[in-house]
Amino acid sequence: MTLRPILTIIVLVSCCFAQAQDPVFTQSNYIQETLNPAFSGFEDNDRIAAGLLSRVQWPNLDLQIHTQYAYVNKSYDYGPSLGFGVGINAVWQYESFNNYNYAQVNLNYAHRINLNNGWYFRPAIEVGVGNKSNRFRNLTLADQINISSGVINPVSVDPLASRINADPFLDINAGFLVEKQTFNDISYWVGGSVRHLNRPNISIVEGEKLPLDIFYSFHGNVRFPFLYENTIMMTTNFMVQGPYNRLDIGTIFQLDAILLGLTAATNPARNDGNAHLLTSINAFVGLEYQTFRFGFSYDKNTSNIGRTDGVYELSMTYLSRCRRCNTDRSRKK
Repeated sequence: MTLRPILTIIVLVSCCFAQAQDPVFTQSNYIQETLNPAFSGFEDNDRIAAGLLSRVQWPNLDLQIHTQYAYVNKSYDYGPSLGFGVGINAVWQYESFNNYNYAQVNLNYAHRINLNNGWYFRPAIEVGVGNKSNRFRNLTLADQINISSGVINPVSVDPLASRINADPFLDINAGFLVEKQTFNDISYWVGGSVRHLNRPNISIVEGEKLPLDIFYSFHGNVRFPFLYENTIMMTTNFMVQGPYNRLDIGTIFQLDAILLGLTAATNPARNDGNAHLLTSINAFVGLEYQTFRFGFSYDKNTSNIGRTDGVYELSMTYLSRCRRCNTDRSRKK
């Protein structure tokens, strides 16, 4: 077999299963740094926010997808009229079926603009360097095998074999948030982000172009009190990339130090006749301990993809104590 059919098969399989170029986390409704650079410094008051996310998708299939994400950001606060946040984040993804690897590191900056009456506007920019690759050098192609002698030639004459080159690419992203300060113990925000504004070339074949589709995300959140000092947070997140889209609607209850959440992941586009509107039901449980929050989520697939054993995510986030508050303020998200 030559290399071109192998590349074609891998691309088709990746598209059928992943359905998008960008990794999406179940807990992105609770850890929004995964979607929008405007969340850098969102907690204000010179606080530091950091976190780790680990995701294992479809562990019962040959196509296992492992994704890791880490971030840290800090706010700089100079009164209500001036503030900004800076941060860094990194993502790594590996697919076992085709040895696909994706890694990227981003730097971001978010500015806070006071709109008066408790409203704030937070525009943000993010610049990163990424790399996507497959380990094709481990393949043995048909022209390398001498059947009569049993000798395997280490070099292939396939014209594509010498053109496999995983060059790093520059990635430019942007986002914004509009936030309303707590009023009558109710707080809310809406925002959006656009990733891959420069349509980076992610082709692994030298001389060919494969521009990465722009990834759009629009999200919102409202948080209000429930049973004295407990809270309910309602979230929504709509994502579009290429022909695919996804709408997540969820809620999370915070009962003292315990968090319980439930999210419905849907596919409004239903790109083919066999697509399901509801693709998974995702449960979340978390625990807050001092400045840390630990989370675990499980996605129960509702489509006919087969027995996959779902998707598992573990998270740990940290939020430093409030340095410019009279009393230590709780998390805003």
